[in-house]
Amino acid sequence: MRLDRGAVERGCRGSEIKTFRHLCRAEIGRFRDAAGAEGPLTVACTQEAPLFGNEAGDRAEAIEFVNVRETAGWSKQGADAGPKMAALLAAAAEPVPAIPYVTLSSDGVILIYGRDETAIEAGKLLADHLDVTVMISKPADITPPSTSAFPVVKGTIRNAKGHFGAFELTIDDFAAPRPSSRDAFVFDAPRSGATSRCDLVLDLSGGPALFPAHDLRDGYLRADPRDPAAMLRAVLKARDLVGSFDKPQYINFAPELCAHSRSKLTGCHRCLDLCPTGAIVPDGDHVRISAEICAGCGQCAAACPTSAASYALPPADTLLHKLRAMLQAYHQADGARPVVLIHDGQHGTELIDALARHGDGLPANVLPLAVNEITQVGLEAIVAAFAYGATGMRFLLRAKPLHDTVGLTQTLAMAEAILAGLGFSGRRVATIETDDPDALGEALYGIEAGAAVAQPATFRTVGKRRDVLRFALSELHRVAPAPVDVIALPEGAPLGAVKVNVEGCTLCLSCVSACPTGALLDDPDRPALKFVEDACVQCGLCKATCPEKVITLQPQIDFRASRATPRLIKEEEPALCIRCSKPFGVKSTIEKVAAKLEGRHWMYPAAASRADAIRMCADCRVITMSEQQFDPFAGVPERPLPRTTDDYLRERDKK
Repeated sequence: MRLDRGAVERGCRGSEIKTFRHLCRAEIGRFRDAAGAEGPLTVACTQEAPLFGNEAGDRAEAIEFVNVRETAGWSKQGADAGPKMAALLAAAAEPVPAIPYVTLSSDGVILIYGRDETAIEAGKLLADHLDVTVMISKPADITPPSTSAFPVVKGTIRNAKGHFGAFELTIDDFAAPRPSSRDAFVFDAPRSGATSRCDLVLDLSGGPALFPAHDLRDGYLRADPRDPAAMLRAVLKARDLVGSFDKPQYINFAPELCAHSRSKLTGCHRCLDLCPTGAIVPDGDHVRISAEICAGCGQCAAACPTSAASYALPPADTLLHKLRAMLQAYHQADGARPVVLIHDGQHGTELIDALARHGDGLPANVLPLAVNEITQVGLEAIVAAFAYGATGMRFLLRAKPLHDTVGLTQTLAMAEAILAGLGFSGRRVATIETDDPDALGEALYGIEAGAAVAQPATFRTVGKRRDVLRFALSELHRVAPAPVDVIALPEGAPLGAVKVNVEGCTLCLSCVSACPTGALLDDPDRPALKFVEDACVQCGLCKATCPEKVITLQPQIDFRASRATPRLIKEEEPALCIRCSKPFGVKSTIEKVAAKLEGRHWMYPAAASRADAIRMCADCRVITMSEQQFDPFAGVPERPLPRTTDDYLRERDKK
């Protein structure tokens, strides 16, 4: 492949660039010299990464390895891929923070759930490695083994929960076999509601999976009992699942930022709707995320409007730093019309490698960026990429994804609305759903890249995803081809305003107390309702709390909101106590209450001065009632004492 050293030097300014023909063999000494020097080191080769790692010796600093061959050089447009190589090298040099881990432990207790002799055969293969129990659902004529190496029982799993190392199963029709079983198992009387706890579950039942998105549930292995090869693969995988394992803690969660509910009224439930594994459950006013169950799809973090849930592999701001470095280096190396291809490491990398080895390779203007999960990418990354000068973004998905990608679909719909509203014509963001490298190449070479922004942004921001999104939106608006102030967004967007029917609003301010972000405010001096659009996350708690039902949500982006002062929605004169002149409520509301009660309620006759108490504050109302010696129970007959057991016994004795 051709190495355009000049383009790489222009893109990676300030770095020392060296090119070789056979670095891993004849020129290995040059690598040893570079590894022995201090400072960061990036090697543009991943095939020989193990060799280079061994040759580096006791080097204190880590070495970054970047693939520029399959992703850039091996292409029919490889001669023009110099700017892309510079972009890939620049992105790899961006530091990534350490990843937190959660430890899962397994003692090797496995339940094999089947329907016939296949489950018993799997048990025999695992009996020397794990603590095996085989459970047959509705067994037919199964001949008992001559030696009971492990328990064989019958039962049907009604419910399953838990995670690797701590599964809990509820079993109906459970029964153990009689030792005297002869030509077929004979079971004792069954019982329902039995509980089984185990570290692993091997499901060979052939029925529906016990868990949603079962392929993502660690410790739950499932295979078709009619496929011996699939059963054997599951057995071999289960055999090694003993001991302690470190699993990435994909999501960092700050419950104090969660807008799920207040006062037992549900507000935001985006993460609950999107989680494919059921790792998220309500927990009072917030939600709880199980790190043991979470499979790292990242849809909750991408959709969370308050940044209570944030992705850690890597964080949102780190992903933006990589995008910034990549696109800046590409432009500095004189690259034109860049298209960012987001892909995962398992599926996407293999597809790109196959396209490079057996096809035309990636186009020279397509910049691949590997992430842990495609669905982790949020709106802030898409917005920032276009602000940095990208002309398009494509998301490479499996033809049959392992889990629902509705969260990504919603994110792309919001991005399309924003880009179209700011003057980016054509289809700028889309998915490519394929397992065929030729289909991938056809889709990428068929992209009609539109124009980029005239002057790409260079901002570098850190912090929570919500703050990063705000800044990225303002920067995109600044450099957009046709900026406008307000853009309507699809329903469910985490940005927008609230509309209040002012005539029906009584200024009870229930919405203010329920708002988790301070978007709705009151005034300490007078009855008033104010709104800060930049703080609104469209959680809906104000709408659910409003007793008059006069609040509706309006998803939109108002680019002026970040600079705007709180907007006054409604203001009224305060009600002043007629005795002490202290403000104690809303004047119109007090007058409405007085009009409904005066002369219509026995406590407030029209002719009596007692009705004035309605227009008094709480303290003066008590004083007035005391001065008037008002007894609300006057004239009411005394209630009889409650009858007790002693009363009945006394009456019986008298008789």
